[in-house]
Amino acid sequence: MAELDIGKHCQVDSCNLKDFLPFVCDSCGGVFCLEHRSRDAHSCSEASVKRESHTVGDSALYPCSFEDCKGKELLPVICPQCEKHFCLAHRHQDDHKCEKLEVQKPRMTATKELVQKIIESKDGSKSKVRRGAKNSATAAKVALMKLKMHAAGDKGLPQTERTYFQVYLPKDSKTSNQPMFFSSKWSVGKVVDCAASLASLKNNNNVLTAKQFRQWSPNSLAKILKKVSIQVVLKKLRLCHPQTGDALRMDDTLVSLLAHPESPLYNGGNLILEYLDNECTGLEDVTEYITHT
Repeated sequence: MAELDIGKHCQVDSCNLKDFLPFVCDSCGGVFCLEHRSRDAHSCSEASVKRESHTVGDSALYPCSFEDCKGKELLPVICPQCEKHFCLAHRHQDDHKCEKLEVQKPRMTATKELVQKIIESKDGSKSKVRRGAKNSATAAKVALMKLKMHAAGDKGLPQTERTYFQVYLPKDSKTSNQPMFFSSKWSVGKVVDCAASLASLKNNNNVLTAKQFRQWSPNSLAKILKKVSIQVVLKKLRLCHPQTGDALRMDDTLVSLLAHPESPLYNGGNLILEYLDNECTGLEDVTEYITHT
């Protein structure tokens, strides 16, 4: 760290002490430390007074420049920054409210400003979603602490396995989104089942689709119909990527998606839950779910 250039060295050759509040001789104009401030101490070679002063008898008095202060000093006490005379009571920059005093910002101000810019950037963007991985990761870190305070999930999960998401629910849901946490070891299929349970959503993922129903042979179908009641459904609950809108594969694990090299999910990020046709590969526009104000 560079040394601050504050104060001046005493001009007495045998001293050369650096004084942060140096004294200027009213006769020779030299700069001296406390010990050599008097004319006799520094063997002053000049007799004329070069600075404004008030004379009382044989002594020169230096009035304080601070507003409403009537103090005077026998020797000039000059602020090295604004170069004005002050009395001993107002010699420090803080005491005379020095016009050149630099007030440092609080230590955390810069960090708070950075976080605020990230939040404003995240909320104010109206563009159709494909954000850079760096911006998404930063926004997720900012959101993670808030999610941890409010997220619902299996409280029996170890803290080291918990992965937090803001889950955006299907369009016809009463609530638009809900914070949740899941195990990073779970498959997407298990995450969907858990999310549906937490949000009280109808989940037909374990029911045969119309296509699967048609694939059964008449004999096999007759045998199954005797044992179980089969519902034919056209749509299933799917988990979709918050940036690409792609429906995630049911057998993929969260830990593998978090480590995806091109379009990873983020702990503290978003997920979208929606009912999709069995042939549908994803959502066309994720901004219909993840809105920004």
